[in-house]
Amino acid sequence: MARTVIVGGGIGGLAAALAVTRRGHRAVVLERAVTFAEIGAGIQLAPNGLHALDRLGLGDAVRARAVHIDELRFMDGVSGAHVASLPLTGVYRRRFGNPYVVVHRGELYGLLLDACRRSAAIELRAGARATGYRQDASGASVLLDGGEQVAGDAVIGADGIRSAIRRQLVGDGEPRVAGITVFRAVIPMERVPEELRWNAVTWWAGPGRHFVHYAIAGGRYLNLAPSVENGVTESFAGVPVDRERVRGAFAALDTTARRLLALGEDWKSWSLVDRDPVDRWTDGRVTLLGDAAHPMLHYAAQGACQALEDAVVLGDLLDEDADTIPDRFEKYNAERRERTARITHTARASTRLWHPAGAEAKARNEMLSALSGTALHDQVAWLHGAREFGTAGARR
Repeated sequence: MARTVIVGGGIGGLAAALAVTRRGHRAVVLERAVTFAEIGAGIQLAPNGLHALDRLGLGDAVRARAVHIDELRFMDGVSGAHVASLPLTGVYRRRFGNPYVVVHRGELYGLLLDACRRSAAIELRAGARATGYRQDASGASVLLDGGEQVAGDAVIGADGIRSAIRRQLVGDGEPRVAGITVFRAVIPMERVPEELRWNAVTWWAGPGRHFVHYAIAGGRYLNLAPSVENGVTESFAGVPVDRERVRGAFAALDTTARRLLALGEDWKSWSLVDRDPVDRWTDGRVTLLGDAAHPMLHYAAQGACQALEDAVVLGDLLDEDADTIPDRFEKYNAERRERTARITHTARASTRLWHPAGAEAKARNEMLSALSGTALHDQVAWLHGAREFGTAGARR
């Protein structure tokens, strides 16, 4: 029985463990933190992400806990006008085979973690910080900062955007800072005026900035996530920020958007980072997954979905023969690079939709408002409608 060592105990790493053990492997998951836990707020899961979770045996559990969203609602953030909505009920669900949902990151993580703990083929090891890897023709090992080597037949680096495994494998330095800061807060839904409790993921688009909000945790909380292009050049994550600074950055937005922002407390801030797509993230018996392989801005709401897709494709390609691992990793890389690169570029380009001003914003509003529900579904079909997750899905 082949043994796969997975670096990173986040959503992607746990999904990879479930996927490879369903193909007859044993897995050990190395997490650098002292415990397996997930922080953060909401995750949007389009039908493609739920299809991947179905393949991992968790789709029903996620759908039962998630908020099933009725529409993606686009608002002119300056005038407050409703520009367009992409409907997510009847026709959308029939066409793409699943709802569009939002779930608290901790809830999704908990389901993955419980499934891994139930598996006799998965070992979860916390407090294990990876620094690199070694390999030869017969196996691969992860090097830990204390000098220990964790040996296996294969290594999967699922250790995030600053992956130690990527640093050795790709060697492309620090992530790209996008010049955008995102602020996040979560508020109890009872504090939100009833007339603003929309069952929608809502975007308020303004000049050089936009504001997204949606319900999470079964509708008990509202997730607030405004972003501003402020030219930031340093990378930072989870830095507390004064609520007046957040309100000031979005003072140009409509009254309704500002009412919602004013409810936020305990704000934290992140600089947005990603990396340029690379053609190759596999080296023999070592490969990358999720943000370690293809980190992307969150504007396409596909980061978690793409990590789940990676896990499913990788699991489908593997078998119990350890000798085939290098070839199967190469095929996985080839299957996934086109689709993930397209999403990375789509996420970057989305600010051209969210952030224009003046005549450009007016032209955008006219273009979006002229599209029918079917036309909007057509626009996202390649992304939300994928079920096989490989090269064919990238070209649709």
